[in-house]
Amino acid sequence: MTERYETFTVLINRIARNIRKIKNLEMVEYGLRSSHISCLYYLYKTDNMTATELCEKCEEDKATISRSIDFLEENGYIVNQSKSTKKYKSPISLSEKGKTAGKEIVGKIDRVLDEISSELSDEERAEFYRSLTVISNGLDKMVKKLEEK
Repeated sequence: MTERYETFTVLINRIARNIRKIKNLEMVEYGLRSSHISCLYYLYKTDNMTATELCEKCEEDKATISRSIDFLEENGYIVNQSKSTKKYKSPISLSEKGKTAGKEIVGKIDRVLDEISSELSDEERAEFYRSLTVISNGLDKMVKKLEEK
């Protein structure tokens, strides 16, 4: 394939953009944005995380997670279990409103993933995720190598 760079970067960017759009369009009824969805998803799956842990799981920077946490707390989706000054180390959990939204988010995510991969066999889907993991790990190694220079 002679146009590997163009194909790779265009497809990755298109996928990322469409994921953000789907998140935003599916969550408009809640008034939630793309960055809020990942926080609610991981909190629903584990129920108790710190902001630092959310940064790692969501692959987002502190500023984005901090804004998301502030929004989710102000709108009654999450509860900060400690009023400690060390906000990033305080455990965060879902309120009842957050649990309801989390359950619906997980359901919507499952439906979207089923729909977009409906033409793939289980073997093709497994190979796709294996390949995607190899590419992601390779990019991580490349970034680390470049950062060490």
